[in-house]
Parts: sequence; structure tokens; C-alpha cells
Amino acid sequence: MSTVKQAIPTIKPADVKPYNNIFGVLITIFGMIFLEFLVMGISLGVLPDYVHSRLGFSNLMVGVVIGLQYAATLCTRHFAGKMADTKGGRQAVVIGILLSALSGIFCIVSGLAIGIPSISLLALIAGRILLGIGESYLVIGVFAWGFILVGPQNTGRVMVWNGMGMYGGMACGAPLGIWLQSQSSITTSFAAIALLPIVSLLAMRMLPRVILSGQVKRLPFYKAVGLVWKSGTGLALASIGFGGIASFITLFFIQQSWQGASFAITAFGAGYIVVRIFFAGLPDRFGGARVAMISLLVEVAGQLLIWSATSGLAGILGAGLTGIGMSLVFPSFGTIAVKRVSAENRGMAMAAYNAFFDLGIGLTAPIAGLIAGKGHYSNIYLLGALTAAVSALLAYLEYKKDKVVFTNNSDDVIEMI
Repeated sequence: MSTVKQAIPTIKPADVKPYNNIFGVLITIFGMIFLEFLVMGISLGVLPDYVHSRLGFSNLMVGVVIGLQYAATLCTRHFAGKMADTKGGRQAVVIGILLSALSGIFCIVSGLAIGIPSISLLALIAGRILLGIGESYLVIGVFAWGFILVGPQNTGRVMVWNGMGMYGGMACGAPLGIWLQSQSSITTSFAAIALLPIVSLLAMRMLPRVILSGQVKRLPFYKAVGLVWKSGTGLALASIGFGGIASFITLFFIQQSWQGASFAITAFGAGYIVVRIFFAGLPDRFGGARVAMISLLVEVAGQLLIWSATSGLAGILGAGLTGIGMSLVFPSFGTIAVKRVSAENRGMAMAAYNAFFDLGIGLTAPIAGLIAGKGHYSNIYLLGALTAAVSALLAYLEYKKDKVVFTNNSDDVIEMI
């Protein structure tokens, strides 16, 4: 079967017949997302030290460079969602892959111009912006394309595999970037950023095309935001913990003379993926708000462990605990958010919901840079603990207000299996 002739925008979700190789779709989705976030992980593994030590800029500038990617992603979610719902996820994915590859080329230019810090920084900033836009289009395109291919009864699987690809790629990318730099040079790490998206382009060709109809009224982005903002706010606050790890854990370890900074990011990803594999059904079984509350308390514990760490091992364990806590936050708040949106507009809904994650990450880097000041990196993780606690409070209020009962096989609830 090479083409899906029916699509969610033209008929009722219950009538959509999923593509006959669902597992193949999920594996391909995982592969594309994994490679995209492998690129992002490589960046996070090498850029903080590169900007701070090699180019000689401040911690605030490190935060700005890291945060610009997420700001670019946030600003383009609207356009990505609109394209995915009107022209199809495939087209959005292609744009995302090409922009991501182009970002690597700008990073290579930055590495070659290292002798002129201002020029090198400008090239790096351009690369970060392009990578942010590329990630926006690719992720939303994968969501929209995958939702149609697997059918409405399996949309939760797309979210689960997408999430595993995200953090799995991030976890592997950081040590890979550092290893490539140590074995060769920073330019080699940047070259990987340019080349890996091309592999995604090849993988994408394994998925069938989907024909969409433009007859259904589209949900404007601002209305989608209005529908998901409560869940999105909880997600944004929870994401600050990860933002602190992604942006400054390397410099924190260097300051403390600890080894294994890249393994902190790896530990986060490992904890995240293990929980996703074995416990992804909990939001449907016990309700998204309840699971979010427990998950966020675990994240608080992880952030406090990093804040109070007296050794690299404690920092790594804290990052792993943070990953365990964050693992089910996205699908837990997501079950609350997406049930308020029709299947015809889930591309835009996911764009709006993901925008809150981008907002949380994008604001974290520069704010954390200010909090760190001239080297108080541990305070970043105290901030992460406080915001995760506020997110847990929002989840509690949601639980008390709605007392939503989630059931299996519902068109209005994402089935997380």
C-alpha cells in the first residue's frame, strides 16, 4: 500500500483506516526524530564550552545562543502546524530536514572562523536559528503525518515513539559530539550536524504519501493556544528542569572539576526512555493530571539532587531522576490538552502545545545564564525544582477541577500505549 487515500481532515476519525504496517511507521518516525535530536544533542554537548571557553563570551551569551534555537522553534510552530494540516506532514518534514542540514553548514563556517570570535558567533547564531526552525517543521510534520498513517486509535503511539526519539537522540548526541571533538575537532562535530539530517531524508521516503483535502475549516493557532494553554503552561514549567541540564550542566561539571558531564544528559535520556517504554500507559489508566503530579514530584527531587550535589555521580543521578520525572509529563498534560481539540486540527493543536515546551526551554537558557552569574550554576537547578513544583500544583488543580476519567478506545482521549 503506497498511498493512504483517506485522511482525517475529510472524514470522521473513527472511520480512518490506518496504514497496514503501523510498526514500520513508528520505527521510521522514531528514526527521523532520533536523528534530528541527535543533531541537537551534539550541539548541546559542545556549544556551551565552545562559546564560553573557545570564543570567550559570557554565560549570558551561552544562554542566548542555546535559547535562540528554541525561540526560533516557538516562533514558527504556527506556520509548521498550518502547513502540516493543509499541505500534509510530509512537506513540513522535508522543509525541516533541509533547514536542519543548512544549520550544520553555518556551524562549520563558525568553526572555520574561530579566529574572529564575532564572525564565528554570528554564524553560530544563524545556525541555531535554522536548526530551531527545522526542528519545528520536522516534529509537527511527523506528528500530523503519523497521526493519519496509524489512525486515531493509535495516535498515542506516535507521541510515545516521538518522545523516545527526542530524548534518545539528545542523550546519545551529547557524548557523540564531545567524542567527535576530542578525536578530531569542533568542525567534525559541526559536520555531523550537517550530514545526519540527510539520513532522515532517506528514511522519510519509506513512509507513504497522504492526500489531504482542504474542505475542513482550520483551527487558527491562537484558538488552539486558548484550548491547550493550561496544560501547556504546566509543560513549560516542567521543561525548565531539562533546559537547565541541557544548557549548563557541562559548565557546572567543569567548574566543580567533575568528569562525565555528557553522561548527565545521557542519564536524563535513559531515565526518560525507560519510563516511556514500561509505564507509558499510566496517563490513560490513572488520568493525566494524577500521573503528572507524581512525575513532577520526582522531577523536583532530581533537580534538588543536582543542586545539592557534592560529586559528579550525584549530578548524573539527579539528571537521571529528572528524566524519569519528566518522561510522562508530556503525554500526561497532552491527554488533557488534545481531548479538547477535534482530530481534524490535531496538527495545529500539537503545534500550540509544543510551543509551550519551546517557550519553557527558550526562556530557561538566558534566565539561567543570569542566575548563574559568574559561576553559581547550582542555583539553576534550584530554579528547576521550584518551577516543577509549581507545575505539580497546576496538575493538582486540574485534577481537582475536572476529575477526568480516562477510558480506553476513546476518540477524545489519546491512548498512551
